[in-house]
Amino acid sequence: MSEIKLGDKVKDKITGFIGIAVCRSEFLNGCVQWSIAPKVSKDNKILEEIGIDEQSLEVINPKRKLIKKQENGGPITRGRFQRGF
Repeated sequence: MSEIKLGDKVKDKITGFIGIAVCRSEFLNGCVQWSIAPKVSKDNKILEEIGIDEQSLEVINPKRKLIKKQENGGPITRGRFQRGF
């Protein structure tokens, strides 16, 4: 089983429930639960998250690595006829 990270698409092995991991809760007794958010319903209502134990979850589609934005926008150009610069 691969490690679950926030934003991963996961599936409950027992019920077949599929959603996105949005919150991780670790209790004093060692139990780890994830809050899983389902897809938006057909009438565009946001459904409530469901708490599921970590042992019964499997990662379906791991979160892709975010590509760092290119911060170089190119050379600074100034107008030909600007005054005062």
